[in-house]
Amino acid sequence: MGTRALPVNYDIAGDKLVAVALLRGNAAAGIEAIDFYFGGFINRLSGAPSEELSLAAALASRGLRQGHTCIDINAMGGSEPAPGGKGEPFVCPDSKKWLSALRAASDVVGTPGEFKPMILDAGGRLYLHRYWQYESRLAAAVKSKAAATPPPIDVKRLGAGLNTLFPNDNADGPDLQKVAAFAASKRNFCVISGGPGTGKTTTVMRILALLLEQSPGLRIALTAPTGKAAARLEESVSGSLEKAGLPDAIASAMPREAHTLHTLLGARPDSVRFRHNAGNPLPHDVIVVDEASMVDLAIMSKLMDAIRPEARLILLGDKDQLASVEAGCALGDLFAEEAEDTFSDDFSAEYNRLTGERLASAPGGEKRGKLADCFVLLRKVHRFGAGGAIGRLSRAVNAGDAGGAMAALKSGGAEARWTEAAGPDELYGIIRDRAAAEYVGYLKAGDPAAALELFGRFRILCALREGPFGVETLNRLAERALADAGLISPDGRWYAGRPVMITRNDYNLNLFNGDIGIALPGADGEGLRVFFASSGGAPRAILPARLPAHETAFAMTVHKSQGSEFDSVLMLLPAADSKILTRELLYTGVTRCRRSVEIIGKEEIFAQAVKLRIARSSGLRAAIWGE
Repeated sequence: MGTRALPVNYDIAGDKLVAVALLRGNAAAGIEAIDFYFGGFINRLSGAPSEELSLAAALASRGLRQGHTCIDINAMGGSEPAPGGKGEPFVCPDSKKWLSALRAASDVVGTPGEFKPMILDAGGRLYLHRYWQYESRLAAAVKSKAAATPPPIDVKRLGAGLNTLFPNDNADGPDLQKVAAFAASKRNFCVISGGPGTGKTTTVMRILALLLEQSPGLRIALTAPTGKAAARLEESVSGSLEKAGLPDAIASAMPREAHTLHTLLGARPDSVRFRHNAGNPLPHDVIVVDEASMVDLAIMSKLMDAIRPEARLILLGDKDQLASVEAGCALGDLFAEEAEDTFSDDFSAEYNRLTGERLASAPGGEKRGKLADCFVLLRKVHRFGAGGAIGRLSRAVNAGDAGGAMAALKSGGAEARWTEAAGPDELYGIIRDRAAAEYVGYLKAGDPAAALELFGRFRILCALREGPFGVETLNRLAERALADAGLISPDGRWYAGRPVMITRNDYNLNLFNGDIGIALPGADGEGLRVFFASSGGAPRAILPARLPAHETAFAMTVHKSQGSEFDSVLMLLPAADSKILTRELLYTGVTRCRRSVEIIGKEEIFAQAVKLRIARSSGLRAAIWGE
């Protein structure tokens, strides 16, 4: 069927879907064929068909593709769904008239709790039933787990452990890593957010040490949304363990292996259902989810369903990063402004008694009860340093300060650089020089393990897939540059040194979306094999013909880079403004690097992106924190 816009005179079974004005403006509104079909289907099901109903259904369908879990009728009423687009614009109906038409179609539009194709809540948000169900179940589970009484703990031992693992001289106020450890020990639900380098993984490793000290036999699961993020979590935990100096009994009980969420929950081929659910819960006592910003609403809801009531859930993530590719912004909605620094009086008083520190409560803490004590925001950055160019750049971008961000780029020296957008020949020159310099190491490495490690030090990041500054173009330029330098011989699709990224999960091969491999000659004169890193062992070699869907990976989108870290990053912005180019995308790209970042683009496009925030329609924040 495809997803193209429909012609102006398109009808379904003689029943016009929406007003002629909408049909003229459908391309500008981003409404595609599947949306029209869905709107017509819902309209024909209803005993009270109307243009308002079919329009709402079409926009709800469109909204899911754009990451929204619902559409807000009150906010959209009387507005243009896509202002500034091409084509003749149209205006949505007045919200009162629109809501009235939807309520009249009660056979297909229900209220919360009813089993109807679409759900309209009291706030005027319209959902497809499945996404209302995901959202309401997740909100109920979060509030229930936050209010639950955790297993009993030895408070005296906890206080001693906190002060041993998190020594603090109080010079800068309370140690928020210690506060997070206390919260995770005293609650069955804890969300720890913070930017790169704030010590989220180090903190959770120490939390697990505190919990194991209380209960040595705990069953602990480490998990992340993608295979790449799970591998990074394993590396981080292993690195933290080496420096921690934990007692042997605790260190030996610490988990070393991380799984993807799909693997942990027991994914079933060609099904949206998992083996583990409310009827067959996960056996673990503690579940840690890293890179939680990448977890979409559906998976977060199913994870909560599968966790036993008495088990602990600890979410780690950067609430300011890009949201999940699929619908929802679960971490951002959970860790709303209401969650920041609003500890209750009881929580603060007990923390102060145990640690001897001074943690202040907040006026909103008591009103929100135990839920307020489940969220901790780490602010102290240990990686970039307060005065470093990358630190200044990331903070300015996150604050929406375009001038400050550009100043950090232009004065950052080798750590942060700005290059004004170049023409095709100049762009090729930049890619030729950078690719040859940065990729020569892995191409001349002596073994697959070294090649994978060296390749992971640098990456070209793009905002878009297509266009002169998109992934497809940059991968071709990088291939050409490395061939011109005599480093690769791309005579066909497969050649020694070709890096690939998996784009579809394959549970039989244990390969997941985002996994990176490199094509290299096999042992003993065998043909090419694609080598992938494996936890705790030599890289796995897989025949190219067996790989699931994949693509060349000299360059990747910023979305695909989430969960990764590189020594240096070259990020390219499109020459024209795009709704994809947002503050969150820039922040995510900049914070992928440890040592240096260079951005190529136009200043006005960069400034517009810094000012534009991702806004996804959702009722999760209201369901948890109140309107």
